[in-house]
Amino acid sequence: MQTTIELTWAQARRATTEAAVKRIAMGFVAVVACLPAVGVAQGEAGTAQRGPGIAERGPGIAQRAMDPAQPGAERMVRKQVEVPAALEDVWRTWTTAAGVTSFFAPQAVVDARVGGAFHVHIDPTAPAGLKGADDMRFMALQAPTMLSFDWNAPPSLPWARQQRTLVVVRLTSLGPQRTLVTLHHMGWGDGGEWDKAYAYFDRAWGQVLGNLQKRFVEGPIDWAPWLAQLKQWREAAEKRTVPP
Repeated sequence: MQTTIELTWAQARRATTEAAVKRIAMGFVAVVACLPAVGVAQGEAGTAQRGPGIAERGPGIAQRAMDPAQPGAERMVRKQVEVPAALEDVWRTWTTAAGVTSFFAPQAVVDARVGGAFHVHIDPTAPAGLKGADDMRFMALQAPTMLSFDWNAPPSLPWARQQRTLVVVRLTSLGPQRTLVTLHHMGWGDGGEWDKAYAYFDRAWGQVLGNLQKRFVEGPIDWAPWLAQLKQWREAAEKRTVPP
Protein backbone atom coordinates (compact mmCIF):
# COMPACT_ATOMS: atom_id res chain seq x y z
CA MET A 1 0.00 0.00 0.00
CA GLN A 2 1.43 3.41 -0.94
CA THR A 3 1.42 6.19 1.62
CA THR A 4 1.03 9.96 1.27
CA ILE A 5 2.63 12.52 3.54
CA GLU A 6 0.97 15.63 4.97
CA LEU A 7 2.18 19.25 5.00
CA THR A 8 4.51 18.63 7.95
CA TRP A 9 6.96 16.92 5.66
CA ALA A 10 6.93 19.74 3.13
CA GLN A 11 8.12 21.87 6.02
CA ALA A 12 10.88 19.35 6.71
CA ARG A 13 12.22 19.76 3.18
CA ARG A 14 12.62 23.48 3.77
CA ALA A 15 14.51 23.03 7.06
CA THR A 16 18.09 24.27 6.80
CA THR A 17 19.79 22.12 9.42
CA GLU A 18 19.74 18.50 10.39
CA ALA A 19 18.47 19.43 13.83
CA ALA A 20 15.54 21.30 12.34
CA VAL A 21 14.71 18.35 10.14
CA LYS A 22 14.72 16.04 13.13
CA ARG A 23 12.40 18.30 15.10
CA ILE A 24 9.88 18.00 12.28
CA ALA A 25 10.75 14.63 10.79
CA MET A 26 10.44 12.83 14.07
CA GLY A 27 7.01 14.41 14.54
CA PHE A 28 4.32 11.89 15.14
CA VAL A 29 1.86 13.33 12.63
CA ALA A 30 4.09 12.44 9.69
CA VAL A 31 3.07 8.82 9.76
CA VAL A 32 -0.27 8.86 11.46
CA ALA A 33 -1.33 11.23 8.69
CA CYS A 34 0.12 9.03 5.97
CA LEU A 35 -3.31 7.86 4.86
CA PRO A 36 -6.57 9.81 4.71
CA ALA A 37 -9.02 9.01 7.47
CA VAL A 38 -12.13 7.24 6.23
CA GLY A 39 -15.44 7.15 8.06
CA VAL A 40 -14.06 8.60 11.28
CA ALA A 41 -16.54 10.39 13.49
CA GLN A 42 -14.92 13.00 15.66
CA GLY A 43 -16.04 15.00 18.65
CA GLU A 44 -16.16 18.77 18.66
CA ALA A 45 -12.66 20.14 19.11
CA GLY A 46 -11.88 21.06 22.67
CA THR A 47 -14.89 19.31 24.18
CA ALA A 48 -15.89 16.01 25.65
CA GLN A 49 -19.17 14.65 24.33
CA ARG A 50 -21.45 13.92 27.25
CA GLY A 51 -25.19 13.51 27.50
CA PRO A 52 -27.29 15.79 29.69
CA GLY A 53 -29.14 14.78 32.78
CA ILE A 54 -28.33 13.14 36.10
CA ALA A 55 -25.46 10.68 35.80
CA GLU A 56 -25.07 9.61 39.42
CA ARG A 57 -26.54 10.47 42.80
CA GLY A 58 -24.50 10.29 45.98
CA PRO A 59 -25.70 10.64 49.59
CA GLY A 60 -27.73 13.83 49.58
CA ILE A 61 -25.95 15.20 46.50
CA ALA A 62 -27.33 15.31 42.95
CA GLN A 63 -24.39 14.81 40.57
CA ARG A 64 -25.14 15.85 37.00
CA ALA A 65 -23.26 15.06 33.82
CA MET A 66 -21.18 18.16 33.09
CA ASP A 67 -21.73 20.39 30.11
CA PRO A 68 -18.42 20.38 28.15
CA ALA A 69 -18.47 24.19 28.15
CA GLN A 70 -18.90 24.32 31.93
CA PRO A 71 -15.87 25.32 34.04
CA GLY A 72 -14.08 22.21 35.28
CA ALA A 73 -15.29 19.94 32.49
CA GLU A 74 -12.56 17.67 31.15
CA ARG A 75 -11.21 18.60 27.73
CA MET A 76 -10.57 15.55 25.57
CA VAL A 77 -10.07 14.42 22.02
CA ARG A 78 -12.79 11.95 21.01
CA LYS A 79 -12.65 9.90 17.80
CA GLN A 80 -14.67 6.93 16.60
CA VAL A 81 -14.60 4.57 13.63
CA GLU A 82 -16.33 1.35 12.60
CA VAL A 83 -13.95 -1.39 11.47
CA PRO A 84 -14.97 -4.36 9.27
CA ALA A 85 -13.41 -6.99 11.52
CA ALA A 86 -14.22 -9.21 14.48
CA LEU A 87 -13.75 -7.80 17.98
CA GLU A 88 -10.92 -10.18 18.84
CA ASP A 89 -9.03 -9.32 15.64
CA VAL A 90 -9.21 -5.60 16.37
CA TRP A 91 -8.05 -6.25 19.94
CA ARG A 92 -4.98 -8.09 18.68
CA THR A 93 -4.24 -5.23 16.30
CA TRP A 94 -3.89 -2.87 19.27
CA THR A 95 -2.13 -5.28 21.66
CA THR A 96 0.58 -7.00 19.58
CA ALA A 97 3.63 -5.62 17.79
CA ALA A 98 2.50 -7.23 14.53
CA GLY A 99 -0.88 -5.55 14.88
CA VAL A 100 0.45 -2.09 15.72
CA THR A 101 2.91 -2.13 12.81
CA SER A 102 0.11 -3.09 10.43
CA PHE A 103 -1.53 0.35 10.77
CA PHE A 104 0.28 2.67 13.21
CA ALA A 105 4.05 2.78 12.62
CA PRO A 106 6.92 0.82 11.03
CA GLN A 107 8.19 -0.51 14.35
CA ALA A 108 6.69 -1.16 17.79
CA VAL A 109 7.50 -2.81 21.09
CA VAL A 110 4.30 -4.10 22.67
CA ASP A 111 3.93 -5.94 25.97
CA ALA A 112 0.20 -6.09 26.67
CA ARG A 113 0.13 -6.02 30.46
CA VAL A 114 -0.28 -3.25 33.01
CA GLY A 115 2.98 -1.32 32.97
CA GLY A 116 4.11 -3.13 29.83
CA ALA A 117 5.66 -1.38 26.83
CA PHE A 118 3.57 0.39 24.23
CA HIS A 119 6.42 1.91 22.22
CA VAL A 120 5.41 3.19 18.78
CA HIS A 121 8.41 4.06 16.59
CA ILE A 122 7.45 6.39 13.76
CA ASP A 123 11.10 6.63 12.68
CA PRO A 124 12.95 3.46 13.78
CA THR A 125 16.30 4.90 12.61
CA ALA A 126 16.09 8.05 14.75
CA PRO A 127 18.09 8.44 17.97
CA ALA A 128 16.58 7.03 21.15
CA GLY A 129 13.98 9.41 22.49
CA LEU A 130 13.13 10.76 19.02
CA LYS A 131 11.65 7.66 17.40
CA GLY A 132 8.07 8.65 18.20
CA ALA A 133 6.20 7.44 21.30
CA ASP A 134 9.40 5.90 22.66
CA ASP A 135 8.66 5.07 26.27
CA MET A 136 4.90 4.77 26.55
CA ARG A 137 3.25 2.00 28.57
CA PHE A 138 -0.08 0.31 29.10
CA MET A 139 -2.04 1.67 32.04
CA ALA A 140 -4.98 -0.78 32.00
CA LEU A 141 -6.36 -3.64 29.90
CA GLN A 142 -9.68 -5.46 29.88
CA ALA A 143 -9.60 -7.92 27.00
CA PRO A 144 -11.10 -7.66 24.49
CA THR A 145 -12.93 -4.37 25.01
CA MET A 146 -10.69 -1.74 26.66
CA LEU A 147 -7.07 -0.65 26.78
CA SER A 148 -5.41 2.54 27.95
CA PHE A 149 -1.88 3.88 27.70
CA ASP A 150 0.03 7.03 28.51
CA TRP A 151 1.11 9.31 25.68
CA ASN A 152 3.37 12.25 24.92
CA ALA A 153 3.63 15.12 22.44
CA PRO A 154 5.82 15.03 19.30
CA PRO A 155 9.47 16.21 19.45
CA SER A 156 8.44 19.46 17.76
CA LEU A 157 6.79 20.42 21.08
CA PRO A 158 9.64 19.73 23.54
CA TRP A 159 8.03 21.21 26.66
CA ALA A 160 4.75 19.34 26.18
CA ARG A 161 6.70 16.18 25.30
CA GLN A 162 7.98 16.04 28.86
CA GLN A 163 4.38 15.67 30.06
CA ARG A 164 2.13 12.60 29.87
CA THR A 165 -1.52 12.35 28.89
CA LEU A 166 -3.88 9.35 28.84
CA VAL A 167 -5.46 7.56 25.88
CA VAL A 168 -8.37 5.13 26.36
CA VAL A 169 -9.50 2.88 23.50
CA ARG A 170 -12.81 1.00 23.76
CA LEU A 171 -13.95 -1.74 21.38
CA THR A 172 -17.61 -2.64 20.91
CA SER A 173 -18.81 -5.58 18.83
CA LEU A 174 -21.54 -4.59 16.37
CA GLY A 175 -21.70 -8.00 14.71
CA PRO A 176 -19.54 -10.97 13.63
CA GLN A 177 -17.34 -8.75 11.42
CA ARG A 178 -18.09 -5.24 12.71
CA THR A 179 -16.34 -3.48 15.58
CA LEU A 180 -16.80 0.08 16.81
CA VAL A 181 -13.54 1.68 17.99
CA THR A 182 -13.84 4.70 20.29
CA LEU A 183 -10.77 6.66 21.40
CA HIS A 184 -10.56 9.31 24.12
CA HIS A 185 -7.38 11.30 24.75
CA MET A 186 -7.48 13.25 28.01
CA GLY A 187 -5.39 14.87 30.72
CA TRP A 188 -4.67 18.17 28.97
CA GLY A 189 -3.40 21.39 30.49
CA ASP A 190 -4.24 24.81 29.06
CA GLY A 191 -2.41 27.32 26.92
CA GLY A 192 0.96 27.33 25.18
CA GLU A 193 2.24 23.97 23.96
CA TRP A 194 -0.69 22.21 25.66
CA ASP A 195 -3.06 23.78 23.16
CA LYS A 196 -0.73 23.05 20.25
CA ALA A 197 -0.43 19.40 21.30
CA TYR A 198 -4.20 19.13 21.68
CA ALA A 199 -4.81 20.54 18.20
CA TYR A 200 -2.12 18.24 16.81
CA PHE A 201 -3.70 15.06 18.18
CA ASP A 202 -7.22 16.19 17.37
CA ARG A 203 -6.05 15.80 13.77
CA ALA A 204 -3.67 12.88 14.23
CA TRP A 205 -5.95 10.41 16.03
CA GLY A 206 -8.54 10.71 13.29
CA GLN A 207 -5.83 9.66 10.84
CA VAL A 208 -4.76 6.75 13.05
CA LEU A 209 -8.29 5.37 13.16
CA GLY A 210 -8.64 5.93 9.45
CA ASN A 211 -5.47 3.87 8.96
CA LEU A 212 -6.87 1.16 11.24
CA GLN A 213 -9.99 0.93 9.11
CA LYS A 214 -7.93 0.80 5.90
CA ARG A 215 -5.78 -1.94 7.38
CA PHE A 216 -8.83 -4.23 7.47
CA VAL A 217 -10.19 -3.06 4.12
CA GLU A 218 -7.01 -3.04 2.03
CA GLY A 219 -4.42 -4.86 4.13
CA PRO A 220 -1.42 -3.83 6.28
CA ILE A 221 0.51 -0.72 5.38
CA ASP A 222 3.70 -1.17 3.37
CA TRP A 223 6.20 1.03 5.19
CA ALA A 224 9.03 0.71 2.63
CA PRO A 225 8.18 3.97 0.79
CA TRP A 226 7.96 5.85 4.08
CA LEU A 227 11.34 4.55 5.30
CA ALA A 228 12.92 5.41 1.94
CA GLN A 229 11.54 8.94 2.20
CA LEU A 230 12.97 9.34 5.70
CA LYS A 231 16.38 8.24 4.44
CA GLN A 232 16.21 10.72 1.55
CA TRP A 233 15.35 13.62 3.85
CA ARG A 234 18.10 12.72 6.29
CA GLU A 235 20.71 12.52 3.53
CA ALA A 236 19.59 15.86 2.12
CA ALA A 237 19.88 17.45 5.57
CA GLU A 238 23.38 16.06 6.03
CA LYS A 239 24.50 17.53 2.69
CA ARG A 240 23.24 20.96 3.70
CA THR A 241 25.22 20.87 6.94
CA VAL A 242 28.54 19.82 5.36
CA PRO A 243 30.86 22.88 5.18
CA PRO A 244 31.94 23.91 1.65
